Amino acid sequence: MLWHQSKAGRRTVGIPAVIIPALREHLSVFTGPDAGSLVFAGVTGVPLRRSNFNKMSAWPHAVSAIGAKGLHVHDLRHTGNTFAASGGAGIKDLMARMGHDSERAALIYQHEARG
Repeated sequence: MLWHQSKAGRRTVGIPAVIIPALREHLSVFTGPDAGSLVFAGVTGVPLRRSNFNKMSAWPHAVSAIGAKGLHVHDLRHTGNTFAASGGAGIKDLMARMGHDSERAALIYQHEARG
């Protein structure tokens, strides 16, 4: 089952070339062969959900290892969007990046980027 936050939720996302080898490795080790396989799943193979992510994934261990107590995975999304807005991304670009069909969130990031 695929769930999307909005009709803009399914989108093409650009990624830096430097992470492609690690992504390919992850796919070869942790993802099944069929097109509907989960890219990121819990340790028991179930979809990651907000309710099980902090208990059933490597996230708590990674956060502890880097000394970032209290860091949530969604914080990375906010940071990336703030960087994009600071780099000059426009409202439509931010909306596409975030998968939103409302300008409200994009305006918040642009406001944060302006200080």
